[in-house]
Amino acid sequence: MFLNTRGCECISACRESDSVSREYPSRPIVGTGALILRDGKLLLVKRGAQPGFGKWSVPGGLVELGESVRDAMMREVKEEVGFDVEAVKLTDVADTITLDADGRVQYHFVVVNFVARIVGGELKTATDILEARWVPVDEVEKVDLTDSFRAFFEKHKNEIM
Repeated sequence: MFLNTRGCECISACRESDSVSREYPSRPIVGTGALILRDGKLLLVKRGAQPGFGKWSVPGGLVELGESVRDAMMREVKEEVGFDVEAVKLTDVADTITLDADGRVQYHFVVVNFVARIVGGELKTATDILEARWVPVDEVEKVDLTDSFRAFFEKHKNEIM
């Protein structure tokens, strides 16, 4: 049993009914990303799912119920690229809102980005990642980035470089 967002007690099955669709959600969805730097290069992943299918971003994903954003970032990095990481610092919290042709909110994520340091593991991509690549920081803007990561990188590149 747990208390849901409305403050009522629920059994575990209630969690499924409280889930929010990624596309056309009823409320914003919290996600997290990891900026992992090594030898002047940033780890980028090519997305294998929407939004941003086929574009490059940083490893990350959604926060699960009862999980901290820091723990979600560490879990998602392990799942997506095989590295064990620790959070070095919180970099930014950003809204990523995508409207469809009719002006409806198709996607709305609140993304919490961290700089993270590798503490173990090996690079091994998950099935929802098409490719992973270490990109020199001064070449990141030449890559076909997701719109949201491009905006983030432009805002923070001086901190990252």
